[in-house]
Amino acid sequence: MKTSVSKLMLLMMLFSVSGIYAIEDPRKKDPLIVTGALGTQSTLYYSSGGSSASPLNYSMYANLNVNLYGYNMPFAFYYSSNNYSFSHPQFAFNFSPTYKGWTLHLGRRSMPFSSYVYNLPFNGIGLEYKSAKTGFRFGLFYGILRDAVNFVPGEMPSGRPVYKRSGWGLKLGYGNSRNYFDLYLFRSQDHRSSIDEIWYDEVNAQENIVVGVKGRWQILKPLSITANIATSIFSTDITAPEVPLDKVDKYDDIFGVRYSSLMRWAGDVTLAANFRKISVSLFYKLIQPDYMSMGVSYMNNNYHNIGTAVNLRLGKLNVGGNFSLQEDNISGEQLYTTRGLSYAASLNMPIGSKFSVSANYNGYRQCQYDGTAQVNDTTRINRNMNSYTATLSYNTSSENLGHYVSLSANYSLNEDYNRTTAGTGDVATTALGANYSLSVVPIETNFGLNYSYQRSDGYDSKYTTGVYTLSASKALLKERNLSLNASASLVDNRMDGSKSVTLGGNISAAYTLAQVHGFSLNLNYSRFSNTNLVASSYQREGGYDFSCSFSYSYSFTAFSIKRRPKEQHSRYGKYEYYSDFSRAAVRERRLLEHQQKKNTENRQRMNSVEASAM
Repeated sequence: MKTSVSKLMLLMMLFSVSGIYAIEDPRKKDPLIVTGALGTQSTLYYSSGGSSASPLNYSMYANLNVNLYGYNMPFAFYYSSNNYSFSHPQFAFNFSPTYKGWTLHLGRRSMPFSSYVYNLPFNGIGLEYKSAKTGFRFGLFYGILRDAVNFVPGEMPSGRPVYKRSGWGLKLGYGNSRNYFDLYLFRSQDHRSSIDEIWYDEVNAQENIVVGVKGRWQILKPLSITANIATSIFSTDITAPEVPLDKVDKYDDIFGVRYSSLMRWAGDVTLAANFRKISVSLFYKLIQPDYMSMGVSYMNNNYHNIGTAVNLRLGKLNVGGNFSLQEDNISGEQLYTTRGLSYAASLNMPIGSKFSVSANYNGYRQCQYDGTAQVNDTTRINRNMNSYTATLSYNTSSENLGHYVSLSANYSLNEDYNRTTAGTGDVATTALGANYSLSVVPIETNFGLNYSYQRSDGYDSKYTTGVYTLSASKALLKERNLSLNASASLVDNRMDGSKSVTLGGNISAAYTLAQVHGFSLNLNYSRFSNTNLVASSYQREGGYDFSCSFSYSYSFTAFSIKRRPKEQHSRYGKYEYYSDFSRAAVRERRLLEHQQKKNTENRQRMNSVEASAM
């Protein structure tokens, strides 16, 4: 393993040296930018029902970011009436300078590979090259995939220790979007010395090597085939002895095959035909039992599925559909086997330039069969789910008004076909929605009216909810730096004889001063009542909640040194120096505030004159 890593590092150094002239010099970045923000928020809350929390909560925060030649070092402080915290930079960085087809990765970066091979970020070094002219591409990296998580011997751990894991990868490819071929190689290993040896018998260190290929071939003009295949050798314990075979000994420098090693396959293939008005595809996917790559965060295995998809284009009408069958327990070692059948259809069509109609159907049938154990009819999973959705939208506008209307409806049914629970476990849900938006251009004000309704029937109970919402928003002042928003809502919930009604209102305002000061005020009020009808008794409870919050933020550039364009060097100098706290910046800010004040006074005077004339 040491030999293979050293060879890889040497190869990367050679590539880096050969292409270093093409990498952008970090000294071309702005030398220094120091920015920050301060803020506070206070919230007053009162409930007629009482609350164990404090009625007044407040918080303050401050953060500072130092950007040095493109590297960020953030500091943050937060204090609230309940707790406080402080964070400082961990001095981790990520840097990916590019020039033409070259990209150098330093720090915590990521590099796209096959989905069966590798998709995690690494903390290390990498190099990529892509040629748009020839279609040739390659990439390689080496880095840490995860850090160790250790526990002190003798202490009660809150979890299991985790080994430090490193890995390297190589990819080569050639081609364009119509025809291409890519080869991937990924190697990863846990470091036993990264955790205390007391855990060695409980947690096994692992290693893995994965080889993958991905390609596409345009067989004929309308016909193409795409394949993505990978094989993985995964050792669950690197302390297990190696297999003494001549056939595998020659690969010891890259990977040692052990008695704990498993070799598994995964892949998918798609055959597609694209014509002018119709496209059809047929796909198959297989992931063997215990297939695993240490470069992939998570992957289901031990299943395969086959399916087809069709899309039809008739003018502006677009109709699509797909059908697939999936089955697990390929190994035959699971207790039960589950088969799932999914099918869907969709329709989208614009009507003129103002109307649009869409409809969707989704269905799924799931059933359980015998595996190593026989399925009991009383516990067998046997369900069928169907969902239907339709949406109609209308959009029109004139010089003064803009209208948008949308209507939607959804019906879904989840049916239980189990012999013992058939019918009692069925759940039917109906959802309706209506939305209307009005934009009044002369006064720059938006209004909205929304209604939603949902009803669910199942498990011998019925639940309905209706929500009505009216809203308005407006931007004020010449700079449009004052925004006002208001909304009112009514929520009606009903379930098996009980009723709950909630009336709510919200008013908020936000104001920005000199582009650096931000103020916001938010008021919320809700009044609720609960009514229960149980037999001949009648119960009613009610109350209200109120909250008021105010926040202030100030963002600033403490100091910056930025590079000027070359054409300005002779006249203004190479660098531009700036600070929000300099005399020039303070003077400019005061002039802006004075101008905003004059604009407001003039606008008020004009409104007064117009009102007198009327």
